[in-house]
Amino acid sequence: EITISESNRNLIRKADLALGDLASGGLLTTEQSDEFFRQLVLAPTIIGQSRAVQMTSPKREINKLGFGTRMLRPAVASTALSQSDRYKPELGRVTLDTVEVIAEINLPYAVIEDNIERGNVNFAGPNSDPKPVMQGFKDSIMAMMAQAAARDLEELALQGDTGSGDAYLALLDGWLKQTTSNTVDVASAAIDRQMFKAGLKAMPDQYLRDRSQLRNYVAHDQETEYRDTVASRETAAGDRVVEKLGPVWAFGVPVEPAGLMPVAQGLLTFPKNLIFGMQRDISIEVDKDIRARTFIIVMTARIDFKIEEEIAVVKYFNMGTP
Repeated sequence: EITISESNRNLIRKADLALGDLASGGLLTTEQSDEFFRQLVLAPTIIGQSRAVQMTSPKREINKLGFGTRMLRPAVASTALSQSDRYKPELGRVTLDTVEVIAEINLPYAVIEDNIERGNVNFAGPNSDPKPVMQGFKDSIMAMMAQAAARDLEELALQGDTGSGDAYLALLDGWLKQTTSNTVDVASAAIDRQMFKAGLKAMPDQYLRDRSQLRNYVAHDQETEYRDTVASRETAAGDRVVEKLGPVWAFGVPVEPAGLMPVAQGLLTFPKNLIFGMQRDISIEVDKDIRARTFIIVMTARIDFKIEEEIAVVKYFNMGTP
């Protein structure tokens, strides 16, 4: 019969093998990298709705083609258009230029041991097949790292500012900082339909043809406040907002919460207009501190955030605190 302590020691050995087998030479394999990226963009963050781009090098140029101005001309029989009347599409490029981020995770042996004692790990003994335990352990670690990375990347995507005193946020300018053309000063007023009305009026008309594809992104507390405003109406729609956690709308545009959105700011845009780039060469290296009884996992990645059409974004700022 195997005692708990023997089982724990055996699982620690298998966990050591599992983490050591996580990557060859520190770099994830293509399959591991793709799976990590997939889990990252599936996390419930604004990144999951953005245009996610996997990159094979630190830089990538994305060509864009626009037909934003009038294209049609009066036709004259048997006469070609003059050169001045020929339509010139709007050409441009968005350059993703990644910066490196790093994370160090310390995983105490006790965390693994506690999971065994609670029965959260299927452990059958020292002579059992280690593959299910090793694979499950690796999958769990990768999933938790992807969820944590998605949360932190959303913070950088929204709040990044090269002038910030926070070294992490100073890595690059995020989507809020990049938005300068269309802004709405809420003047410390509470969130309400007038703010969203001003946002739509600030958006160039050519981007308003299909409002249902746009999104208003605000902080969770602000979304709750607006939901309460809608719910206060003595109508069936007001009742539904209170009773169900369904979408809430403003002038035909969904209002959605973004976890790391600053409470005084917000964005109105098309989700796919926001670009998240991540280089495929993700590195995960593992060490073990036998004195502290801790696994040390170090992950590095290269990322960038850009806006494809900056003119198609409206930034709300100076919103009243709920």
